[in-house]
Amino acid sequence: MAAGARITDAVSHFRSRGNVRSAIKLLRMRQPERLRWRAAVGVLTHDAGQLWGGDRMRVEEPIRELVLNLGDGFLQREVVLDARLHRVDLDRGEILPRWCFGDLRRLSFLARTDLDLLARYVRLPTEFEAPIDTAAVVLAGRAFSHMFRQRAQRLWLSVPDQEGPEPKLKHHSYILERADQDAERSRRWGALAKTLTVRPNLL
Repeated sequence: MAAGARITDAVSHFRSRGNVRSAIKLLRMRQPERLRWRAAVGVLTHDAGQLWGGDRMRVEEPIRELVLNLGDGFLQREVVLDARLHRVDLDRGEILPRWCFGDLRRLSFLARTDLDLLARYVRLPTEFEAPIDTAAVVLAGRAFSHMFRQRAQRLWLSVPDQEGPEPKLKHHSYILERADQDAERSRRWGALAKTLTVRPNLL
């Protein structure tokens, strides 16, 4: 594979030949960055999530070691979260902040988010001091934020331009009010997810 090839193309080349070891070696050689390098790691963690036993460990453990050695905290965190989308856990307490259920309740109250909604998708502990699955909660928060933002945008687009010639109907006001509510819910869930990625002693 040409040395100047894009990292995503090079990793795909080795994957197509079943040569994961060379793909991981290439990741070690390239300068980590937040776009293509991150995408290439995501492809390999996706592969790891499809494997079992020793085969999975041979892919997952070298990637985990690579991620632990990253000097970019943002990239390190996002690669870990990307991996969890594929049911791969690269973080065993070293990267993401540790929060307990009491912390989550307090932060959710401050952000005005609905923990009952979250509990439908993420298993939450019942004990106040019990640790939460930070990655799962962050990913769920981001997903809710995205969902409410998309819903708000669809509602806004369903209403004629308020400055245009079309008559302004009463139900348009209700639609716009609902859109604004969904946009606010999106902002709140996004704020909660972002807060949970910051270590408690930095807040």
